[in-house]
Amino acid sequence: MNILIVGSGGREHAIAASVAKSGRVKKIYCAPGNAGIGMLAECVPIGAMEFEKLVAFAKEKAIDMVIVGMDDPLVGGLVDELEAAGIPAFGPNKNAAILEGSKAFSKDLMKKYGIPTAAYETFERAQDAEEYLKKQASFPIVLKADGLALGKGVLICNTLDEALSGVKEIMEDKKFGSAGNRMVVEEFLTGREVSVLSFVDGKTIKIMSSAQDHKRAKDGDQGLNTGGMGTFSPSPFYTDEVDAFCKKYIYQATVDAMAAEGRPFRGVIFFGLILTEKGPRVLEYNARFGDPEAQVVLPRMKNDIVDVCEACINGTLDQIDLQFEDNAAVCVVLASDGYPVAYEKGFEITGLEKFTEKEDYFCFHAGTKTDEQGRIVTNGGRVLGITALGGDLETARGKAYEAVEWVDFANKYMRHDIGKSIQESKGNADSSAFPSK
Repeated sequence: MNILIVGSGGREHAIAASVAKSGRVKKIYCAPGNAGIGMLAECVPIGAMEFEKLVAFAKEKAIDMVIVGMDDPLVGGLVDELEAAGIPAFGPNKNAAILEGSKAFSKDLMKKYGIPTAAYETFERAQDAEEYLKKQASFPIVLKADGLALGKGVLICNTLDEALSGVKEIMEDKKFGSAGNRMVVEEFLTGREVSVLSFVDGKTIKIMSSAQDHKRAKDGDQGLNTGGMGTFSPSPFYTDEVDAFCKKYIYQATVDAMAAEGRPFRGVIFFGLILTEKGPRVLEYNARFGDPEAQVVLPRMKNDIVDVCEACINGTLDQIDLQFEDNAAVCVVLASDGYPVAYEKGFEITGLEKFTEKEDYFCFHAGTKTDEQGRIVTNGGRVLGITALGGDLETARGKAYEAVEWVDFANKYMRHDIGKSIQESKGNADSSAFPSK
């Protein structure tokens, strides 16, 4: 098969690495790709939102399957364009990708179908949101831009003043662009956060191994929210009890709700969960593999990813026995110092060759490119995702932090506490009883 992957980050590199292991693949293309993906695939200079060019390229190269990695082209309807041209595509149609594309839609869906989530209100006018915050809100409280905001359109406000500033930021100053045309004001929940990815074919859902992301830029969960500074899989907090609750009240219920709305979902649903004292609640949905969650989940998957994607497209996922290795993975993101605000690019990356032919170590490129001299240089805020596998989480964590020293670039920055909660959790995985929804 000829496969085209759409995207340019660490997630797409992890997808490409999985696709490259398939015995069914003849040629891999990636649009636009990056320097690391270029070691596995032919990168083509077509942007993820250039739908006409992507369709034309897929026809020209007789592409047998397109895997869309990124949220923007999914929400924008790339899968619809490809399918209209007769090209099989993995990912939700536009009318299903709204599950991620509009937080207001997803909250309304959960309320309508009784899927456990935080209490909320939706606003289209800043003035109405401000009135609500002054008269009815309790703090802390969460403000969410309705649309896509690169994972950054969420503000946790501890006081009324902070919340009013947040409304101005999102709805009036449009810090997150048109994503802030509508805003969700949500109850603040406390508990461990866990990410659970799943494959879906419109009716059947198969759960992947759990993961846990670290969003804040600095050690100790300090600093600004980022796209993710590291992750580990599986999460020790995702117990059998949590799994049973989510299977009963969340996973299939979401798939069935989307089908009932005339929006059958095919692709990956990412469940962002929080484990509260009253049980798991859905914080958010994403309509694709997480980044950097894909970098720890996919290396642990036993199945041929092409088989699974094809089953999702064809509606035969019930015939797939989805399996994961009985091991663990930890990913530490190497970023450009100053991310997520301001940072320099163009620094040469050294030591990448140390990852060749090492089975338990992966160097997933996120923000890299090859310069005119043929050197691999930094080209983004998140530069590399260094992933290691181990028999357990502590072993994988030790190996990941060993491997981050193998590579270097001028303004290299990382968190030093990715997966530190693993040690804290020993014998204490927050598995309090979940009495009800």
